[in-house]
Amino acid sequence: MATIEIYTKFFCPYCTRAKALLDGKGAAYEEIDVTMDRAGFDAMVARAGGRRTVPQIFIDGRHIGGSDDLAALDAKGGLDPLLAAGRP
Repeated sequence: MATIEIYTKFFCPYCTRAKALLDGKGAAYEEIDVTMDRAGFDAMVARAGGRRTVPQIFIDGRHIGGSDDLAALDAKGGLDPLLAAGRP
């Protein structure tokens, strides 16, 4: 299974949308809540090339982007292969 990390904040509708998409695919992910975690937030910004919005999603270390980026990737058929790439 692919390793998925999603940086989120509490009460973030975009985070909820991205997690729902991943849940619908049956994908397991690690959620990193940066609501009150400044060090975690700073790490997210560094990994995401300066992007400061949540969610920020990484699949197997590859930066996907935010919720809209994840949905666009899925719409063009690019998400399922990334999720499958990590499967045995």
